[in-house]
Amino acid sequence: MRNFIITVDGKQYEVGVEEIGGADAPVSAPVRPAAPAAAPKAIGKGTKVLSPFPGLIKNLLVANGASVKKDQPILVLEAMKMDNDITAPCDGVVTFNVAKGANVESDAVLAVIG
Repeated sequence: MRNFIITVDGKQYEVGVEEIGGADAPVSAPVRPAAPAAAPKAIGKGTKVLSPFPGLIKNLLVANGASVKKDQPILVLEAMKMDNDITAPCDGVVTFNVAKGANVESDAVLAVIG
């Protein structure tokens, strides 16, 4: 078994791959060490809007830099074929950290309200 580090969307995963054909099987390409993960986007000061679950950013309901009120829907997050409105936790100016069509994980920073 050979272990590799794979980077997907900036997250690193260690995987084990079992060789087929024994130790004498030819290797078609040299194995390179994993590149360091890209630095996360800088997040401005303010109240973070976190994703409550993994999903797809289906729509941004306000423009980046728009003023929003507490409990105003700011984006639609689709999960398990259901649309979920994500609302502003406070009054302020929204700065999105995601784009329409992006897949996000739980607790990803979707936006900052400052």
